[in-house]
Amino acid sequence: MNAEFRLPDLGEGLTEAEVVQWLVAPGDVVALNQTLAEVETAKAIVELPSPYEGTVSTLHAEAGETVAVGAPLIAFDVEGEEDPIPTDDPGEKAQPNLVGYGAAPTTAGRPARRARRASAAAAVSDTAVLEAAPHDATPTASPRTVIERPRSTPPVRAHAKRLGIDLVLVAAEVGDRLITRNDVDAYAERVGAVPAPTTATASPVDAAPVTPAALFATAQHEERETRIPIRGVRKHTAAAMVQSAFTAPHVTVFHTVDVTATMDLLSSLREDRSLAEHRIGPLAVIAKAVCLALGRAPGLNSRWDEAAGEIVQYNFVDLGIAAATDRGLIVPNIRDADQLSLTGLAGALKALAETARAGKTSPAELAGGTFSISNIGVFGVDAGTPILPPGQSGILAVGAVRRQPWEYRGEIALRQMMTLSLSFDHRLVDGAEGARFLKDVADVLQEPGRAMLFR
Repeated sequence: MNAEFRLPDLGEGLTEAEVVQWLVAPGDVVALNQTLAEVETAKAIVELPSPYEGTVSTLHAEAGETVAVGAPLIAFDVEGEEDPIPTDDPGEKAQPNLVGYGAAPTTAGRPARRARRASAAAAVSDTAVLEAAPHDATPTASPRTVIERPRSTPPVRAHAKRLGIDLVLVAAEVGDRLITRNDVDAYAERVGAVPAPTTATASPVDAAPVTPAALFATAQHEERETRIPIRGVRKHTAAAMVQSAFTAPHVTVFHTVDVTATMDLLSSLREDRSLAEHRIGPLAVIAKAVCLALGRAPGLNSRWDEAAGEIVQYNFVDLGIAAATDRGLIVPNIRDADQLSLTGLAGALKALAETARAGKTSPAELAGGTFSISNIGVFGVDAGTPILPPGQSGILAVGAVRRQPWEYRGEIALRQMMTLSLSFDHRLVDGAEGARFLKDVADVLQEPGRAMLFR
């Protein structure tokens, strides 16, 4: 019988998704729970598992096409006597919603990925040829040659495309494992030789001098502008920032703090062999200080519920960490961060960063959040005026740590300094509460032992 799979509800009010790539094609036999496609929502890239075991009959959307929730996505030929009764109701419950879960697999092991036909320009039959080929070589093979789709994430594929690198060539070097950005960069560096000069020689008299203007002219693009569609994470982020900026009255306050004691503490922790696996950094200490300080500033851990006419105060901290990725700015959350120790926060930050870089942050990890931190110091920036994530009343921007002259115990000394920038919703937080919170965070960073005074 014929079974149709509609784009399921991806959660968090998301109404559409863009097909990033299909991992199957019409005629392919798929197993239950095998990944069919990668789709990009306004928050994350999601892998869609197959709710059926059978043969793909129709793909209802092309890669790059946006599909509404409830719209037909793919059809299968599955074993059965008769086709199911079609329905036009997108909310029909007969269809499994498998996002992030999937049905129980009937076989052990990882579902096999589809092997696809390689074009004559891209197919290869000998790994040795791939390894020896320069970056601009065109490998040739019979159109019947079959190769496996290289395993990589969408950000890595986009990075390879920008560099003009064929991932098939990279896969020949790294094997069957997931291709990373570092693999692409290493391959590009290895094959990126400068073209050799021509053997023809010209007399010094006839040779035209190479001027800076001539060099600039040769570097110009054929097109004078590039148009990039506004979609996915960037579209969602833009809409959220506009909504926040024109809904919540923002106020930003700044405080420069001497963090020498915190940096000394981190140095001593790095020398402790029992903590070697945790890699505790400044952001972990800042996150801990924020969680402690929020306990004395409930307004900064709240949201304004306009519809209900209420202020909702949270008795927990879901700490958002702003992360810059190839797909744009995302703010995944550390759930119940206030319940974690310093080592627990360090581990959570490491996992969050690795997931974000790989483009695997799920919509659930981006949902909610009660307070956020933006580490602008990693870009060498000292301070800024961060915009509140929608639904939150506070966000702390953390600047770079710099050695500079500072007053210390009545004298001028070189100290390690950091500037903190706190933006808050003035409907929920008055200036005094915002200033007290910022001072509490600064006190812990200046004298980590003061954390013992919090509960």
